[in-house]
Amino acid sequence: MELELFTAFLGFFFTAVLLVIIFLYLYAIVTPYDDYKLIFEENNLAAALGFGGAIIGVSIPLYSALVHSVSYIDFAIWGFIAILIQLVFAFVVTRLGGKYSFKTKISDGIISVGILMAFLSISIGLLNAGSMSY
Repeated sequence: MELELFTAFLGFFFTAVLLVIIFLYLYAIVTPYDDYKLIFEENNLAAALGFGGAIIGVSIPLYSALVHSVSYIDFAIWGFIAILIQLVFAFVVTRLGGKYSFKTKISDGIISVGILMAFLSISIGLLNAGSMSY
């Protein structure tokens, strides 16, 4: 019995980790700036904060999907929906122009905008998770 439970745990856990990895890959594609270059090569704190918020923002609804799912397939479906919602949000927000341009401000390393991006991502993640409580 314990082995079956542990096997189920491993399946859910590693699928959740895989979904986060998929999200990290896709997030870097949907944002108009190179997150990894800004973070790892240019030491851009604003980009790191925004990216970190995005990771937390997607992990919250993945947690909700884990808690509320009735099966592995149910979790996987809701996990992909969680990722999709977070990616759409990131795509839209980073395309705003003018004086509220996240693309320009994060690329320029404006820390306050990175913090705002992080908080917005977390907020969308919470709303995303709350909407999954079926």
